[in-house]
Amino acid sequence: MTPARVILKPGKEHIIKRGHPWLFSGAIARIEGKPANGGVLPVCRADGRVVAQAAYNHLSDIALRILTLDPGVRIDGTFWRARIRSAAALRTALVPESTTAMRLVNAEGDGLPGLIVDRYGDHLVISISTLLMDRQREELCEILATELVPAGIYERSEGRARQREGLDTRSGMLWGDPPPARLEVLENNLRFQVDLIEGQKTGFFLDQRDSRELIEKLSRGARVLNCFAYSGGFSLYAARGGARSVTSVELSAHACGLCRANLLLNGYDPALHPVVTADVFDYLPTLEERFDLIILDPPAFAKSQKDVARASRGYKEINLQGIRHLEHGGLLATFSCSNHIDHDLFKKIVLAAAADAGVVVQLLRELEPGVDHPVLLAHEEGRYLKGLLLRVM
Repeated sequence: MTPARVILKPGKEHIIKRGHPWLFSGAIARIEGKPANGGVLPVCRADGRVVAQAAYNHLSDIALRILTLDPGVRIDGTFWRARIRSAAALRTALVPESTTAMRLVNAEGDGLPGLIVDRYGDHLVISISTLLMDRQREELCEILATELVPAGIYERSEGRARQREGLDTRSGMLWGDPPPARLEVLENNLRFQVDLIEGQKTGFFLDQRDSRELIEKLSRGARVLNCFAYSGGFSLYAARGGARSVTSVELSAHACGLCRANLLLNGYDPALHPVVTADVFDYLPTLEERFDLIILDPPAFAKSQKDVARASRGYKEINLQGIRHLEHGGLLATFSCSNHIDHDLFKKIVLAAAADAGVVVQLLRELEPGVDHPVLLAHEEGRYLKGLLLRVM
């Protein structure tokens, strides 16, 4: 039987040469043989020369996910172990000991498409979103257990990405001991209680650590409003930075409870730094107070391309309201974590909001995740989180 392989259309190999990790079905001229869905195939130029090895899934628009440009390397346990070791070593080198919560594996950014591994103290949370990684699940769990020696490994494989790969949602313990209902971790020596089972994402918004550090530096003497506060990440940094007051607004009562607990855990009185359970879209239009610093870090408004128009209106409205509640010279840190809202579109949305508010804003800095969230330079789609630090003139 002829070994299965993928033949690309003429010229499509340039996508691989540029370092992009995805090939869509439209780049494929033909499939030779009968490949197993979720298996690894050689990827060939139109003339038959092998240029890469990739995970194949005919159910997904992303038909091929590049694993290596080396046609001779074996894709086996040794390969996965080397990739995980490399990813873990990067975090050991770059993330300070004052932080015990971090991303250890960032999918394509670490050469492991569809695999997220987050560390919370002695516990790991993994999220699998591709068919290939789902098929390697038990082996990956064994590698993580032996290489990183956690107390436990919990799986939270959820979301539309799995649906697009033909996979169902799955969650539960994979190995070791379950995490406590509230697990305490450190981030730059601030103490946080996180909920790994019921919390947002894998328990905490690890991708905002660098931006939280920046907020701390900007908060001295400021009246701070943290919208979509979740468990109070930005709020605690603002309080430690010397903010006069920090108001945290969050719709989830569960998250508000975590936010209050985290304030108390670090010695801050929730009476001086109030936590408000409210929908930010309803809360801001009724608010008369103005602030020196406002953080807008909403959930993803655009889950797919068809949501972009509606999401753009939501981002514009929330930024308009935020700008209207800033003092002259006040600062706005505004974010979008929607994959389908790119950096340029987000800037245009915020600029339109400023125009409607009748103000001119200065761009002080563009904000992105920290070093534990690496992306491939050619993989623009991996830069899901974007933020702007603005000053109202």
